Amino acid sequence: MTLADLALIPALIPLRVCPKAPPGAQQYADDIQGYVLWGVIILFAVGIVVAIGGIVAGRIFNMPHASKAGIVGIFVVLLAAIAFVVAPGIVESILGNGCI
Repeated sequence: MTLADLALIPALIPLRVCPKAPPGAQQYADDIQGYVLWGVIILFAVGIVVAIGGIVAGRIFNMPHASKAGIVGIFVVLLAAIAFVVAPGIVESILGNGCI
């Protein structure tokens, strides 16, 4: 074997590296993830309320563009909510268990 062959052996053997949180860190990671998830859900609710407000204001002040923007806002929030539910499954199916 030459030196070049010995240098290529580690590249040919697939290594299995799995990420692992430090001891005691998982609790904090779960807390942060929970806060982020609740924050996103609250933002969905705020988006719906703002969109409905745009529709109502557009009707009251005779501004059809504001009403149309409110309707578009509702659909955007609904599509984002669907992506919020579907995207984690897609990412997990692509990444698998996280091991490289």
